[in-house]
Amino acid sequence: MTSISKNKNEQIILETLKIANSALKLKNLKLNSLLEITNAINNNFSREQLLKIFEFVLRNQLNIGRLLFFTQDDDWEQSIAHGLIPGVALPKLEGELLNVLEVQEIKKAGERYFGQFDVIIPILHKNQPLAYLLAGDINEDLIENTKTRHIPFIQTLANIIMVSIENKRLFKENLRRAGMKREMELASEMQNMLFPSKLPHNERIEMAAYHKPHQDVGGDYYDFIQLSDNEIAFCMADVSGKGVSAALLMSNFQANLRALFQQQTNLTDLIQELNQKVLNSAMGEKFITIFIGKYNSVTRVLQYVNAGQNPPILVSNNTTSALSTGCPGLGMLDDLPTIREGVIILDPDSVITCYTDGVVELENMREREFGESRLELVLLDNQHNSVREINENIVKLLKSHKGQMPYVDDIALLTTRFK
Repeated sequence: MTSISKNKNEQIILETLKIANSALKLKNLKLNSLLEITNAINNNFSREQLLKIFEFVLRNQLNIGRLLFFTQDDDWEQSIAHGLIPGVALPKLEGELLNVLEVQEIKKAGERYFGQFDVIIPILHKNQPLAYLLAGDINEDLIENTKTRHIPFIQTLANIIMVSIENKRLFKENLRRAGMKREMELASEMQNMLFPSKLPHNERIEMAAYHKPHQDVGGDYYDFIQLSDNEIAFCMADVSGKGVSAALLMSNFQANLRALFQQQTNLTDLIQELNQKVLNSAMGEKFITIFIGKYNSVTRVLQYVNAGQNPPILVSNNTTSALSTGCPGLGMLDDLPTIREGVIILDPDSVITCYTDGVVELENMREREFGESRLELVLLDNQHNSVREINENIVKLLKSHKGQMPYVDDIALLTTRFK
């Protein structure tokens, strides 16, 4: 073998060893990077710390010159931006990146902003994008086809990082939801304390109630107040809307109602003052409909005002009538122009059922409401049952009527028998 051939062979061997050594070095580097990231995840590093480690690996160990990393927390944001060419527009997520669902090499170097990047790497979880990595100026000096060999590793790293971050986010979200659920349970317990714990059941009056909020808390409200030995007051009210805001306004309203009843029992004056209280509390955002009745068990006289509430149904001597006399709802007008009081003398064994619109407006699969007419028929059929049984039978029929349809509003019933 000539000296020239010998030198050439030695050069080939040296080049081969150099390439093998570089490949081994890169392999060890990648393994160390994976180990570093795994340790960081096991040690519960924060989202920001994990992203910094990821950026360090890409920039300093893989020598990637340009990086743009979009991640999604509450909104999409640029978590990493490095080496970008000044003045070159950056890609938009909507309509440009969100449609990229697999690794895409950018071949046209002069094509808009993509000119500064070589590849787009989407990070997906169950076909939903968690992140997008755009990389450019990828170092190819170490070994042949480093660019294509880097991409699976970069994708693996990004997936590990983003799945860990997503798990952190879901964990925090679950904690938040559990906290909110517990808060709503406490709010529900507190709201239930606003309802009377005991309703009268004596030789003069028999009363029963049913309440089902659409959510954990709601805006329906009923109450019973013993004014004197012979007089009682009772009411059924409904705040516009549902949920926490309605429940807060209702709790404030209940406190005002009970406080005002301690000062006066004139229903007209009471309604005027309550209207002002609602205006001050709701600031015109919500209103309250209410039926208030005051009954004297000696004279058997019922005085009432219906302020926009569904008219309670009076069943007496096999006939029904609606208690609708009154005025507009509270909080709708700065001043109530006219408040009319209804006055009736109740016959023995008369029954009055107060209800909210969630009862009569409950729809079935054919979008037909339960309706007031059907409620009247139910009350006529059950007029001789106990008030508890009357409510229970109404609730059973409501469930049967809606079938598989959900409840879409709060439901409240207050049924009273005047013996």
